[in-house]
Amino acid sequence: MIGLAKRAIRYYVNKTGRGKGLFKKFCHPTGFEWANYLARWGGIHSVGKGVWINPGCNIPDPSLLRIGNNVGLSDCTIFGHDGLIGVFEISAGKQLDSVGAVDIFDNCFIGYQAIVMPGRKIGPNSIVAAGAVVTRDVPPGVVVGGNPAKVLCTVEDLIKKIEERCEAYPWMELIRQRGTHFDPDYEPKLKAMRAQYFFGEKANE
Repeated sequence: MIGLAKRAIRYYVNKTGRGKGLFKKFCHPTGFEWANYLARWGGIHSVGKGVWINPGCNIPDPSLLRIGNNVGLSDCTIFGHDGLIGVFEISAGKQLDSVGAVDIFDNCFIGYQAIVMPGRKIGPNSIVAAGAVVTRDVPPGVVVGGNPAKVLCTVEDLIKKIEERCEAYPWMELIRQRGTHFDPDYEPKLKAMRAQYFFGEKANE
């Protein structure tokens, strides 16, 4: 019965664009499902293929956001406006506007609680680390982090570091068999092997 209700909510929301709160609360959409919903009903300027958007991602100005292909957005915030304009209108008697479009190019990832300020360009092939505050354009092929965000290394360097760590992992054969970044059939065995490797004991049952 619950499964039927979830399917009905999912169908209704994707068909009409209404009830997104119900969709998030009861259906727990994946990042790909949420990106598809936002691409159709979220008012984003454009969304490419293979985009993943965590439902906790905050996009106050969707019409000022353009997303390329193979992009992942964690629980980050993408701003397209500067909220202090309302203060200046009263304090300085100024009628102003302060907005800027954000362009996220292909093959980029923006981490947890990162903030991208208006008018910024990200990538292509770049990563914004968790908690970073992006106040300048992010060049292609780099990893940025900090406040304000600065270049930490190249994506190529990061891949090499991850590859080196992977050489010691006893579950890499499972990762290769899995063939995708997530498969629920592989997760129980992977979790057990990771706990054994890092802690020397099985996780609590």
